[in-house]
Amino acid sequence: MDISAYLKLHMRTVPDWPAPGVQFRDITPLLQNPQVFRVLIDAFVHRYMAAELKPTVVAGLDARGFIIGSVVAYELGLGFVPIRKKGKLPFTTVAETYELEYGSATVELHTDAVKPGDRVLLIDDLIATGGTMMAGKKLLEKLGATVTEGAAIVDLPELGGSQRLRDSGLPLFTLVDFAGH
Repeated sequence: MDISAYLKLHMRTVPDWPAPGVQFRDITPLLQNPQVFRVLIDAFVHRYMAAELKPTVVAGLDARGFIIGSVVAYELGLGFVPIRKKGKLPFTTVAETYELEYGSATVELHTDAVKPGDRVLLIDDLIATGGTMMAGKKLLEKLGATVTEGAAIVDLPELGGSQRLRDSGLPLFTLVDFAGH
């Protein structure tokens, strides 16, 4: 089975959302169908079971990265670390601000979320400009962890994020590519 084609068949494209001209790639249908959700999760789990790729912890980016990342962590028998939007974590945090198309955003991580030497798999639902994943990577590295790979369901390569992340030295793994759309 071609997992990429299978997942693409079950995704929804919402035209002109959240703004005119945007083709929003909606992953929620992947989560709603238990068979499709299993295929999605298994694709990540099987990859990261390999000894050379197995992390010591999984980190997920707010908010859809929590859905995928926490289940992958559970299946791999690992802990899960949430990287949240500013002001959502109750303990001492480190923060990283990044630029958006119109403005900026900040993500935070608890200071005790990872430790030096941890090998972290960083997961989100989609890579667009790469800003959120880059900010998550920087946060984890501030605490001494190594981000071994960034993973996402969808890559939108025309927006330049995946290339930017690779240029920073972060290996990437994605399941669906919407090039040319």
